[in-house]
This record gives sequence, C-alpha cells and structure tokens, in this order.
Amino acid sequence: MSKTPTRSRSKPAKSGGARAAKAALDAVAKPVEAVGQTLGGALDPLTSALKRAALKRADKQSRQFDAAPQAPAAPAGKPGLAISPLAAPFPSIAPVGGVELAVGRAGFYKHERDDLLLMRFAEGTTCAGVFTRHGVGSAPVDWCKRQLETSGGEDVRALVVNAGCANSFTGKPGADAVRRVASAVAKRFDCRQRDVMAASTGVIGVLLDDARITHRVPDLDHHLSPDAWEGAARAIMTTDTFPKGATATAEIDGVKVRIAGIAKGSGMIAPDMATMLAFVATDATISPAALQALLGLYTRSTFNAVTVDGDRSTNDTLLLFATGAAGAPKISRAGDRRLADFREKLEGVLLDLALQLVRDGEGATKFVRINVTGAESAASARKIARTVAESPLVKTAFAGEDANWGRIVMAVGRADEPVNRDRMSVKFGDLWAAQDGLVSPTYSEAKMSAYMKRQELEVSVDVGVGRASATVWTCDLTKQYVAINGDYRS
Repeated sequence: MSKTPTRSRSKPAKSGGARAAKAALDAVAKPVEAVGQTLGGALDPLTSALKRAALKRADKQSRQFDAAPQAPAAPAGKPGLAISPLAAPFPSIAPVGGVELAVGRAGFYKHERDDLLLMRFAEGTTCAGVFTRHGVGSAPVDWCKRQLETSGGEDVRALVVNAGCANSFTGKPGADAVRRVASAVAKRFDCRQRDVMAASTGVIGVLLDDARITHRVPDLDHHLSPDAWEGAARAIMTTDTFPKGATATAEIDGVKVRIAGIAKGSGMIAPDMATMLAFVATDATISPAALQALLGLYTRSTFNAVTVDGDRSTNDTLLLFATGAAGAPKISRAGDRRLADFREKLEGVLLDLALQLVRDGEGATKFVRINVTGAESAASARKIARTVAESPLVKTAFAGEDANWGRIVMAVGRADEPVNRDRMSVKFGDLWAAQDGLVSPTYSEAKMSAYMKRQELEVSVDVGVGRASATVWTCDLTKQYVAINGDYRS
C-alpha cells in the first residue's frame, strides 16, 4: 500500500487548482497506482498545508508522542515473545453495521491459539483493495486482485483470513486451495466465489491445507458476532506482540457512520502499498471506484510511510469494505464534498494502524519519526527519509541510544538524491546536531544523550535544495530482531 495523512478540509478554493483537484478525485475509474498519482499531483501543493495539519492530528490520535501506553496483558501471537514496550492498547470498537466476525482454531500452529478469521458482510457491500507489488506475490493476493477486477468491487460478502501459512510460492496447488476455501464460504453464505475475499500470513513456501479451514466454516458461521474485533485482531497475529485496532466516527451529509479496522504486522515491514495485512470496514454507502481512489491516495501517507526492516512481504493486503448499513446517502465520487469528514477520519484510522505496526516492530524499543524537508520533490524527500529509516547503522544507533548524527548524514547522502551539503541541517527533537553543513554551535553531547533515552524520538533533516518534505516512521534494530528471525519457523 503510497501514503500521506490528511485531516480537516477547509472550504474549497475557487481556482484552477481546485478544479484540477476535483477532476483528479473524479478519476476514480483508473487503476489504483494511476489514481493515487493523479490525486496526489492534483492535491499538492493545493492541500499540502491541510495534509500537514491532518498528519499532526492523526499522530495525536495514534498516541505517537504521548506517554508510552500500558501494554495490554495479553499473550503474544508466538510463545515466548515479550509484549512490545511501545505497545498501544486495543481500542473499544463498537459494532459496524453490516459486519459480523468470528474466529477459531484451524491448527496452523502447534500451540493453542486462534488462527482463523471469518467476516461476513451485508448484501450490497462494496470493496476496494491495495496489494503488494512484490515480484513473487501469493495465491490469496492473486485471488483478491482477480475477483475485484471481475466484480468491480460490487457485492462482496465475506473475508476469510488465516495465520500460520502464507500460501505464497505454492503455484497452482496454492491457487486451488484458495478457490476451495472461497467455494466453501460461498456455499455457506449463499453467494458467489468471487464475492469472497481471502488473505493469508505466515511461512512462505508452504502449501495451504485448505481442509483445516473449510471444515471450520460451519462452526464459525454459528459464532458470527458484530462485536468481535479484538478477537479478530488476535487471530491474525504472527510475531505480533499485541493486537492492533483503530476506529472513528464520521458524518456524511448529517448521518453518522462508523469506521473500524484491524491490522497485523511486526517484521518484513516496508513501504510497498499496504504493509502486511489490514482490514477496514465502514457502514457508509460508497461506490467501489470512490473507495479505490481513497485507498490509493491515503495508503501513500500511511502504510507506505512506515518501515521496520526494509523487507517487503509477498502477502501485503489492505481491504476496505463499505456495507451501506448506516443509511447515509450513496457517494459515487471520492471528491464529493459530503465525504470531507469521512476522508479525514479514514486516513486517521489507516495511519493509526500503520503506526502500530512500527510500535510492534520485531524487537523494537524505540519509535522514531524521520522528517525530511528542503528536498527537490516529494518523491525525493520520501526516498531520503526511507533511506535514513532503513539504514542498519542508523537503526542500531537508535537502539544504543547514541545520537550519532554522522550516520544520519551518511544515509542522506547514499539516497542518491539532490542535496546541498553546505546547507544541510540535522536536528534530534528540538536539539540541533548540525546546521548549514557544520556541527551546530549549540550542540550538547549531554543533552543529546539524555534525549536519546526516550522511547519516542524525532529526527529532522533539511537537505537544502527545495521545498518538498516527507515523513517516514520506523523503529530501532536490536538483538531481539535477530533472535526472533533466527528461529522464525521453530
């Protein structure tokens, strides 16, 4: 899943730029990547100030710079993993009209735990999806992309998700397994196979034993409930140490609508569309084309703006469902003025989920925001920020609480983007490390060392060549990351 949070929308400007933004938002029939690029181009710089304000609010909502929340006293997805010190508590999520959930154990893990999620949606539910651009991909990703293309995202009735087996790099047998799962769910819910979405997460290269899922479908059907969001978030965990959820209420033409979502991800997290798995539902009435346009745009500022280790997954999937159960008027265009509050709240939910992935980065002890300003273009700023965020030398310095700003400069330079060395500045929080290409005259090693002991850090770099900016969130790299991934399959 591209990315950049939005927030409040002010009165539209009566200008050619506003007309361009409106036209871009109306271009909802285009493919996801094209739509995202079109929308982004039209909205920048027209709404850059608004998006910065939105990002600020989303950060606050997701507790980024608040005192560290108390970790939930819940068992980890994998035995023996301590709950992340950066963990966020699971929110209270009210039922979303037209959505029912059930979880159970299919047995993809040796230990006792739920590893299967089934979601049922009301008739007429629309759906949009953003998927990994990974060269290998997976059978469930291929299935969802094909079915959404066939149906146009109309009348999606179910989602089935398993943890413990990625069903990736499994050829035709893997594709057949997904089809059999979809067929079993479709028969149970009296719908078509193409109305069933599927997702998997776990070990790559292992064929999905679909019988473990299909024989549980009747039991899950009997236990469907509108109030099972936290259990659903737990069921899809792998090396996650806490369940991840987010929710918001928005207004569309005076009618209140709910938005709720869950996500999983801890390692193999890097910007490439959606990061690992995320499922978001709303009871608003929105056309598939409008949903797809919004998802393509806001993925860039949320899921594609986080990275844990720089590795991209074969199974990344973000699905957005709109059931229409709230009774709000149908919205067919992403740029419809009535959708302003919904757009803001949707981006906030996506950003909240994305930041929780970073908070649960495998072995993470530091939550870090990287800001790049003064870049030649937004794309250049994003590349520089991402290079800094994914540098092992930078990340290990964070882990060691070492304000080694020289490593920041090193990473900026190797991004191979335009920079002005003599105008470059680096700041940790409010403390200047370097200014105009030199060590800052106010630099204090003692103050820097004290700052680095915080759990949540912010590094800002101005590269001195332009006016574009970008933000990427990341975490540190610790010995525990090696320990977790050294015996991932055991």
